[in-house]
Amino acid sequence: MSTTKFSADEPALDRFYADLAEADLQPLWTQHGLLTPEPVPRTLPYRWRAAELKALGERAGALVPVDRGGDRRVLACANPGLGGAPYVSSTLWAAVQYLGPHEVAPAHRHTPAALRFVLEGEGVWTLVDGDPIAMSAGDLVLTPSWTFHEHHNPGDASMMWLDVLDLPVVHALEAVFFEIGPSATADRRTDAVSESERRFGSGPGLRPTLLDGPLPDHSPLLAYRWADTDRGLRSALEVSKTGAAELRYTDPVRGRDVLPTMRCEITRVAEGAATDSSRQTGSRVLTVLHGRGRIEIGDRLFDVEPGDIAVVPSWSPWRIHADRELDVFTTSDAPVLEALGLFRRSS
Repeated sequence: MSTTKFSADEPALDRFYADLAEADLQPLWTQHGLLTPEPVPRTLPYRWRAAELKALGERAGALVPVDRGGDRRVLACANPGLGGAPYVSSTLWAAVQYLGPHEVAPAHRHTPAALRFVLEGEGVWTLVDGDPIAMSAGDLVLTPSWTFHEHHNPGDASMMWLDVLDLPVVHALEAVFFEIGPSATADRRTDAVSESERRFGSGPGLRPTLLDGPLPDHSPLLAYRWADTDRGLRSALEVSKTGAAELRYTDPVRGRDVLPTMRCEITRVAEGAATDSSRQTGSRVLTVLHGRGRIEIGDRLFDVEPGDIAVVPSWSPWRIHADRELDVFTTSDAPVLEALGLFRRSS
């Protein structure tokens, strides 16, 4: 019997509870904590240190080969509040992926959508449904749901980057599919500019007038370059009256989020400044690209530096303090909550 059997001192009621359990039923009046005045997340505020991630990534590179046995050399952030699950929060997967010199992570595809945010280095490129995309520090690269993707490192230096997936959501919906792809293509350097960038990366407010067939559910632009992001942040900070600026990565054609299940944003905070405290339903992953400072999450205060990863649980207040100008990339599950009418934000 797997269904919980409740008990009572009264014999007739106790037998009734036993019969309910036998029928795989549970009485609502015995349930506690199902409906709460506000969210009570299992996800805990937490921070993973860049130095430790890098050291352990390098050890993985020496000990664990990339081959068809595992396909990827990935270290997943396991939130201590989730009972050992390899998830950064109850709705998001976050990890660092390590690729050594002259290595290839072979092609596969899966229904969970993924994104890559490069924290340092350059030279690796990823192939997304045949479109080769270079990866450099500060770049955001999308791997939408059910697209074949493989990673190549033709250079002499290793690289490590952040992966964020909506895997917990897709797993909870029992909609995970996975398929091994064709053998990796010959090791070659990427094209100077990917096809998605040539077609949809013309610049702010510019889009092709003629489209070949219907647009996908995700952004047709698969790479968002740091040079463009940095320029936008610099301009936004110049006109900011608070010492902080935030930009959202969007579909250049329709203006919506880059992926149906994940929202990507980046915040720049001037030296000595801080963001306002805010909170929202759903969880958020924070990754420091540049600078140093502190991130306040609930009643926790974390010192942060480049490469650190932190998680904000649902409805937990958070803010960023910059000791040195800080750039913080964030990913949240906000599009899912908005689609379900469950998104709330409060200062």
